[in-house]
Amino acid sequence: MATIDDLPPLREVITDHGLVAKKALGQNFLLDLNLTAKIARLAGELSGCDVLEIGPGPGGLTRGLLAEGARKVLAIEKDARCLPALAEIGARYPGQLEVINGDALEIDPGQYLMPPIRIAANLPYNVGTELLVRWLTPPEWPPFWQSLTLMFQREVAQRIVAEPGSKTYGRLAILSQWRADPRIVLHLPPEAFSPPPKVSSAVVHLTALPAPRFPADARILQEVVARGFNQRRKMLRASLKGLHPGIEDLLRAAGIKPTERAEQVSLEAFCALAREVEAARR
Repeated sequence: MATIDDLPPLREVITDHGLVAKKALGQNFLLDLNLTAKIARLAGELSGCDVLEIGPGPGGLTRGLLAEGARKVLAIEKDARCLPALAEIGARYPGQLEVINGDALEIDPGQYLMPPIRIAANLPYNVGTELLVRWLTPPEWPPFWQSLTLMFQREVAQRIVAEPGSKTYGRLAILSQWRADPRIVLHLPPEAFSPPPKVSSAVVHLTALPAPRFPADARILQEVVARGFNQRRKMLRASLKGLHPGIEDLLRAAGIKPTERAEQVSLEAFCALAREVEAARR
């Protein structure tokens, strides 16, 4: 079967290299090259960009990113079994693919990439949320990346784009919408993967904003949101009482009723509360 890059189909690749997905690594391989090419296109204009990919596995998305004209792809892969398959892709695109065998949570990709930078990945389920939060909360803003195009379990994707008042509204929605413009751009059924996961998946595209939507200290905003949603059934005057002795006054100053619950509070109001907390701690 012919492919766009003259490399073998992915099912052939995983058979040749004995790549059986490991549950412990959160692996579910996406083997349809038409879908991986579509995700690469959803990442935006890649010519002239370096692209960071986490967990490339046998390299389906990697191939799509390179075929779309990425200047360079930096692929961080924890599973050494995948390295020979990725080496074959590197030979097809000499000088454009750099592979690091390691844990994405322990590697600073900035030293390997040149702006403009996009991130595109079928994230391993077990580290996806942690990586997203890290990318959204660096101490300095704008971040090193222009956009994120990431695959998650559908439930996680829905949490990223959730609106106040919904059951899925929480920390991920606030952090994502505070500093980026997120939207779900693709839904994928379980049968698109090998092995099929028990849940559906979705691709979220997040474009970095030049500045946060509302001013707030990132560390304090995270603390406020974490406390509020860790006990989301409680009124904020109770769930946030550990923030400051005068939390009820701070809530009112931010325009929030102390009897409201976290899921009722808008992003703008949470940012206002973070500023009140910061001022009260000085």
